[in-house]
Amino acid sequence: MANQSLPQTPMSERERKKFLRGAIFLMATSSIGPAFLTQTSLFTQQFMASFAFAIVASIIIDIGAQLNIWRVISVSGLRGQEIAGKVLPGLGLFVAILMVFGGFAFNIGNVAGAGLGINVLFGLPVELGAAITAVIAIVIFLVRNAMRIVDWVMQVLGIIMIVMVGYVMFSTSPPLQEVLIKAVLPDNFNALLLPIVTLVGGTVGGYISFAGGHRLIDAGVVGKENVGFVSRAANYGILTTGIMRVFLFLAVLGVVTLGYTLDEGNPAATVFQVALGDIGYKMFGIVLFAAAISSVIGCAYTSISFLRSFHPFFEKYNSTIIAVFIAISTIIFVFIGRPVQLLVLAGALNALILPVVLTTILIASRKKSIVGDYRHPTWLIVFGIIAIIVTIGAGYISIGALIDLWTG
Repeated sequence: MANQSLPQTPMSERERKKFLRGAIFLMATSSIGPAFLTQTSLFTQQFMASFAFAIVASIIIDIGAQLNIWRVISVSGLRGQEIAGKVLPGLGLFVAILMVFGGFAFNIGNVAGAGLGINVLFGLPVELGAAITAVIAIVIFLVRNAMRIVDWVMQVLGIIMIVMVGYVMFSTSPPLQEVLIKAVLPDNFNALLLPIVTLVGGTVGGYISFAGGHRLIDAGVVGKENVGFVSRAANYGILTTGIMRVFLFLAVLGVVTLGYTLDEGNPAATVFQVALGDIGYKMFGIVLFAAAISSVIGCAYTSISFLRSFHPFFEKYNSTIIAVFIAISTIIFVFIGRPVQLLVLAGALNALILPVVLTTILIASRKKSIVGDYRHPTWLIVFGIIAIIVTIGAGYISIGALIDLWTG
């Protein structure tokens, strides 16, 4: 049933809460990357206050998906690929390969975003900024007690992003009353389906779904007795991401309501600059760097965690392999750039694999050989099915984008 190689010694309440905070921020900051900032800004400009409905809907679906994944992973003591392999032999390896490939491709975009953040702050070339980011991330993973440092860094970066974006949000004076109305009664419900699917894919897509759950496995927070804590951690992780998205949405809405048009190449930067001038632009650089480097760390850690159960080599040299993963993705960006085909292909594959993995998790939740005598709530099964339907929609959209790319 549970993974017997994990530490099973009793954990104090203080230690457990510390690890749960680490898992919360690892998941939350992993999903708040450069694409998160761009998506939220552009969708807000397009749908104005009605975008509030898409945010609320996506948060509800996200909670359902994450609760299913976190609870089954924690109760079983198994990582995502191990659960998949127990449900269907060979599926675990298939899932691991796609997760590692997808995470690798997305990490190229993450280091690029961090490089742009350093460019905004210090005027250094983007490529040099990306290299500096990689060195920082690699050093974090190669020191002793690396995961404790990762937990602390992710919490600090998450708080910095929320505070700064929150400050900008209050500075732009968004129309809150209209937002509250449109969150329930949007202008065009059908048009909001694409943003909802996109937001769900961005916050629980690919490796992000497993970032927090796999961190809990490493910390030994497993077993039925921890279900309550794990459920709260999953909810807090989604809500942390949701708060960041709401703050950014309101900040953008306040700016576009005044008649400003966002820069297509860097829409979030416009918001900060309009709100606070040159100081705001520097604040954007800090937020972008924090979002990008936290995604680099979360992406690398979670992607490589999908290999750890296949051979003792991956377990023994986990930190070194993570460092190599970050280094290679950075080298590709510095010398080749951001290969669009690779990024779109990774997005399409991750969007397709997520409903497969979610289905696997739901099946596993009913298998005694995996979860023992734990009984998974029926309402969570329903939530999971809804999330699967939404992620199938995301996969369809991603495949369409892939076809357009190669035929266009």
